[in-house]
Amino acid sequence: MSHRLVSVLIALAGLMLMGSASAQELRLDPAKVMGPTACGDCHESSLAAWRGTHHFSTFKEMPRTEEARSIADKLGIKRIKAEGECVSCHFTSKTDAGETDTIAGITCESCHGAGKDWIEVHSDFGGKDATAKTESEAHRATRWAQSEAAGMIRPGNLYALAENCYQCHTVPRENLVNTGGHTAGSDFELVAWSQGEVRHNLWYNDAASNEEASLNRRRVMFLVGQALDLEYALRGVAKATAKAEYAVAMAKRAKRSALRIKAISDAGVAIPEVAALLKIAGSAKVSLNNEAALTAAAEQVAAQGKAIATKYDGSELAAVDTLLPKPDAYKGMVFSP
Repeated sequence: MSHRLVSVLIALAGLMLMGSASAQELRLDPAKVMGPTACGDCHESSLAAWRGTHHFSTFKEMPRTEEARSIADKLGIKRIKAEGECVSCHFTSKTDAGETDTIAGITCESCHGAGKDWIEVHSDFGGKDATAKTESEAHRATRWAQSEAAGMIRPGNLYALAENCYQCHTVPRENLVNTGGHTAGSDFELVAWSQGEVRHNLWYNDAASNEEASLNRRRVMFLVGQALDLEYALRGVAKATAKAEYAVAMAKRAKRSALRIKAISDAGVAIPEVAALLKIAGSAKVSLNNEAALTAAAEQVAAQGKAIATKYDGSELAAVDTLLPKPDAYKGMVFSP
């Protein structure tokens, strides 16, 4: 039996244990989830930062809200933490001793990947007495390569990291909106939302000041975020089946994303990827019953987003500075160590 088939069977088994959750795909394989405390053994400051976020508090607070209960009732969900569409985006599930349970809200692994296959690899600096400071360059390169191959999403993999945000913040399920009354996505913008309360720039910072990302990185983040916004708006329309709230909202989001990309071009960001994004946005027929074409357009957008994330360090993108969110627009209070 292949390794992939075994993984799929394990994932399916975990879903079956979660009752109605088997009707939707979990973003993380619960059999490979380690849980936030496993990360906190080394990343104590990052765990402390997480505990001050909505990602953390949603575990207890969200199921108690009138809005959540109303949506759940309309969808026939009795246990918000264990059933249906809520589980994948709002919570983290873990399988332990054959039992799958919801253990937390949005956690480290929600962004960086389920850790079972890589958590020990990424923290092995070359032996019992080795440290991050004494580790050889060759060992470090091998360690990171092995960790990424095992499923770790490192901060340097900006597109994959940011994609996790947009997969939930654009609301991936039509029935959540049309039947449940869930909002059709948040007004998410990558720079503003990543540099606020969820910021945990602590591991490589000796002063532990939790500084915002560098200007160059914020430039790249802004462009990648706009590409992902367009990509997931197109994916939303592609999957929509009815001319109702969800399809209309996703179509409006696609139009808004296209206008933002045009603003980036008009600001003077003259890289080929931005020109390609404008062309794709202008030629995509954003309408129902057009899934194949819209999915193809979304894939083309994804290719440009990945290219921006990997080809540019930000130094050549200064023209976008006038469009970058200012610190007073950052989402939530920044953690201070």
